[in-house]
Amino acid sequence: MDVAHVLHMNGGDGETSYARNSYLQRKVICLTKGIREEAIRKVYCSKIPRSLVIADLGCSSGPNTFLVVSQVIMAVEKLWRELKHDDESPEYQVLMNDLPGNDFNNIFKSLHLFLERLSRQVEGGIGPCYVNGVPGSFYGRIFPTNTLHFVHSSYSLMWLSQVPEGVENNKGNIYMWSTSPLNVFEAYYEQFQRDFSWFLKCRAQEVVEGGCMVLTFLGRRSEDPSSKECCYIWQLLAMALNEMVAEGIIKEEDMDKFNIPQYTPSPWEVKSEVMKEGSFSIDRLEVSEVHWNPFNDDDSFSGDGGYHVANLMRPVAEPLLANHFGEAIIEDAFRRYQRILTSVMSKETTTMFINVSVSMTRTVVVS
Repeated sequence: MDVAHVLHMNGGDGETSYARNSYLQRKVICLTKGIREEAIRKVYCSKIPRSLVIADLGCSSGPNTFLVVSQVIMAVEKLWRELKHDDESPEYQVLMNDLPGNDFNNIFKSLHLFLERLSRQVEGGIGPCYVNGVPGSFYGRIFPTNTLHFVHSSYSLMWLSQVPEGVENNKGNIYMWSTSPLNVFEAYYEQFQRDFSWFLKCRAQEVVEGGCMVLTFLGRRSEDPSSKECCYIWQLLAMALNEMVAEGIIKEEDMDKFNIPQYTPSPWEVKSEVMKEGSFSIDRLEVSEVHWNPFNDDDSFSGDGGYHVANLMRPVAEPLLANHFGEAIIEDAFRRYQRILTSVMSKETTTMFINVSVSMTRTVVVS
């Protein structure tokens, strides 16, 4: 699987699009608002840049795309007024990054609405705002040296640059699970270490000294990589696919070759790689959680929780499944997945996504 070309969220604004089914990701962004505002305040007060450069990595498309940027700009505008600067409001350069398969057209179609809404929200308007799309993998250099003041990424860095090598014996599974051989866990963790370390090295060259990054991973609290809190959601999809194998709809050899290119790290694993790479100092490291069903606490959304969770997972998983198994199996696979989710969620309480958020500062380089 060529992850850089296959991995993307369903585009457009149709029923199964990411734009229509990303409310959970929005809830996570809102949960982490405080840690971002603290970081951007630190950057602005230390640098007071005339032009503030903001990068959002794994921006995807849809209603969440400009949410973080909006929050950051509004925080800076508020701070600029508090500091009573006599010069003009700062100008903003916003760099939206995702893999080439991302629906960038959808982003730029909504750009004028975002800028109009933001100007109305801030009394007196905001400084000039220039938005650019930057397609490419963040597991490599994507920005010029020493140009970024603030980097944000939410629910993107758990995706790996590739499916780990040597996991061909992970039969019957599509991710790490309690029945996976030991080498599968080792391969996934080593791939995460390589990828995240390289990500940090690349960003260290691009972020100015004193600049900040706030990253939120889909992760886990437990140090056990086979914990239900990070693996169960994928194992239930594996159950749906295994049903189709048993019925001859999917070939067993195709099932055995399919693995999800994702790793959900613990707080310790994130901290360990940051400290090992050494270019950033950690300011805050926090864990939060959200229910699988993003509408679980909203009385206006009733009905089958399995339906909502299947809709949440489909824009994420469908491109990977369709690339490997073909589009013909998609509807059947997600009908089965919804049924399994509904059954499990009616009986179990292990139905929370765990979020690991880290705020860090680019350390001063001593020559």
